[in-house]
Amino acid sequence: MNYSNQIDLLWDEAAKRFLINDKVVIITGGAGLLGRKHAETVIEGGGIPVLMDISDNALEKAKGDLEERYRGTCRVDGIATDITQKEEVVRARELLLEKYHHIDVLINNAANNPKMESASANMKAIQFENFPIEIWNKDVAVGLTGACICAQVFGEIMAKNKRGGVILNISSDLGIIAPDQRIYRKEGLREDEQTVKPVTYSVVKHGLIGLTKYLATYYADKGIRVNALCPGGVYNGQDEVFMEKLTSLIPMGRMAEADEYKSTVLYLISDASSYMTGSTVIVDGGRTCW
Repeated sequence: MNYSNQIDLLWDEAAKRFLINDKVVIITGGAGLLGRKHAETVIEGGGIPVLMDISDNALEKAKGDLEERYRGTCRVDGIATDITQKEEVVRARELLLEKYHHIDVLINNAANNPKMESASANMKAIQFENFPIEIWNKDVAVGLTGACICAQVFGEIMAKNKRGGVILNISSDLGIIAPDQRIYRKEGLREDEQTVKPVTYSVVKHGLIGLTKYLATYYADKGIRVNALCPGGVYNGQDEVFMEKLTSLIPMGRMAEADEYKSTVLYLISDASSYMTGSTVIVDGGRTCW
């Protein structure tokens, strides 16, 4: 056997570790931009994505788009679920177990994320001094409490089935650093009218890293690995002034394309990362280095 053939065989063995054939992967916030990209990752790795979102219409649209893109080569499932209500998550789990008999991966992706960078209206109420506790409670309920509930409900079944499993919490570069409020400022507005990134986004994303470490140690002896991914911003039609301000803070000088996280996600939910748990993976073009 020549050297080139040996390399090909070794590569084949390494590549196989990225396959997640027939694994059932739950994706919360599955109808959103990154939720769909996580679903594409699962499909391309050979798994079965289960989109979980609160909106039936958004789920059907996301499912239809994925099925159209992959045209008969995949299975895509979806369940409308309010992840802040444990009984709804349990109901979803039982439906999935009846259908697939196992659940292998949970991607906690759901979050309330107001797109302040494109807002032009007076967002005075979002500033910290005036931040409504009602919004705090809703944001924490979706992004952090929902992640905890899903980890309880789906982690329990992963542990009982003795198949092992993976939980991936989607944090953010703003789970590592604070928002730089200067990039949201608008010329010509008074100080009390300036838009800011809300306090809850950072709190939730930092909290997910703490949840990751707790669950990684709690579930270690049950064969469940738990890691966090901290992505940076993704190009999605943002205002040019905002993009210029943000990219000036990133060593690579640009935001991410929506597809650029897919390989990292597949690594983290597959056996390619089999000795990795409790870790925080930052993919942000270097922003948090500065």
